[in-house]
Amino acid sequence: MTINCKGELIDLSSPKVMGILNTTPDSFYDGGKYKNEKEILSHVEKMLIDGATFIDVGAYSSRPGADHVSEAEEMKRILPIVELLITNFATINLSIDTFRSNVAKACIASGASIINDISAGLMDYNMLKTVSSLKVPYVMMHMKGTPQNMMQHTNYENLITDITYYFSERIEVARAQGINDIIIDPGFGFSKTLEQNYELLNSLEILNSINLPILAGLSRKSMIYKLLKTDAKKALNGTTALNMIALNKGAKILRVHDVKETMECVNLANQLQQ
Repeated sequence: MTINCKGELIDLSSPKVMGILNTTPDSFYDGGKYKNEKEILSHVEKMLIDGATFIDVGAYSSRPGADHVSEAEEMKRILPIVELLITNFATINLSIDTFRSNVAKACIASGASIINDISAGLMDYNMLKTVSSLKVPYVMMHMKGTPQNMMQHTNYENLITDITYYFSERIEVARAQGINDIIIDPGFGFSKTLEQNYELLNSLEILNSINLPILAGLSRKSMIYKLLKTDAKKALNGTTALNMIALNKGAKILRVHDVKETMECVNLANQLQQ
């Protein structure tokens, strides 16, 4: 199970870690934390040293109820960061967290490697065609509605069946457009209640039937800290526990804020597999 990033085949038979770099002022955990080039470069360097294979850069907060950001503002936030990181880390694999095709196109032109779309092409109908033309790996996530209203869309006939059907339909559309490397993200925290998030994690192995790499984004989310009656800053231990479960159920990429601790999970899981 491999994906092609700028001519390099990355083998996902051993799970990989995707470190998060938010450039939004209102991200639920680290919003506004990295305010200048020095802080950004230091943080990214640490994530790479700690073992991140990918760095995921986002400039549009997708937390529930987040404010809408214009395309111009998203572009203004993210492009200088992409250019900064490509200039300073020549071999970096940058993932771009965006649902907008124009942002995707500009970031890939600046040296990014992957598009990570929370809407699976449903919030910009040019996205799939654009990704196909760019010939880059594509992460498609499960979500209903938009970040502004997704928590009003938590009704399912059968959660796992509905998510599987959603991916089957979106993958068929993406394949028809000519997208080769597809990664699926079941969308923990997106249009799902706390109980549904745990139902999803408990049944995550069912999504292996789709036969595509699974990305799990559990890091410091409210499904952890609300259950533990704490906050995102104190949710590392809970995150680590759920990351290990996700690995045991077949996740191939973990999208996280804390790379070092997650790499320890990966190393332990690899040993257990052996």
